[in-house]
Amino acid sequence: MKKAISNTSPLLYLHRIGCLDWLPSMFSEIWVPGAVIQELKDGIQRGYDSPDPFKYPWMKLVDPNLTPSEWLSLDLGKGEISAMSLALENPGCIILLDDALARRTAKAAGLCVWGTLKVLLEAKNRGLTEKIAPLLKRLEEKDMWISDDIVHRILLLAGEISEK
Repeated sequence: MKKAISNTSPLLYLHRIGCLDWLPSMFSEIWVPGAVIQELKDGIQRGYDSPDPFKYPWMKLVDPNLTPSEWLSLDLGKGEISAMSLALENPGCIILLDDALARRTAKAAGLCVWGTLKVLLEAKNRGLTEKIAPLLKRLEEKDMWISDDIVHRILLLAGEISEK
């Protein structure tokens, strides 16, 4: 199993739909930069439904050594930049990102990127859930915007609908 490096949003969304504990069965380690830990703590302090990183012993705090200076000019959060920098230093890891700009930037840097929806597909492939359609609905109820086209494509990939 590969290691994963996570940004904030996949942890938030998986927590909000009750699937966060799937990550340790999918990855040998889950690294979370300090900036992501801080974003989660800030969310809790503001009253958001955020996971407490200290309640998940499998979340390992690992910070990057360096940050590419060109990434600092992008419209990305501290958590995204830290997670991407750590993944750049550890190219064998999978990086968990949802933000479109962060995903494009990470892919352009040659990183292996998974989003929350890919985690759900892999969870189904590994038998952690029978269906992901209800999970997609719950994600939308928890404020994750997913286009109808993406929902359709994910359900096709999951084998839960057939092409018309």
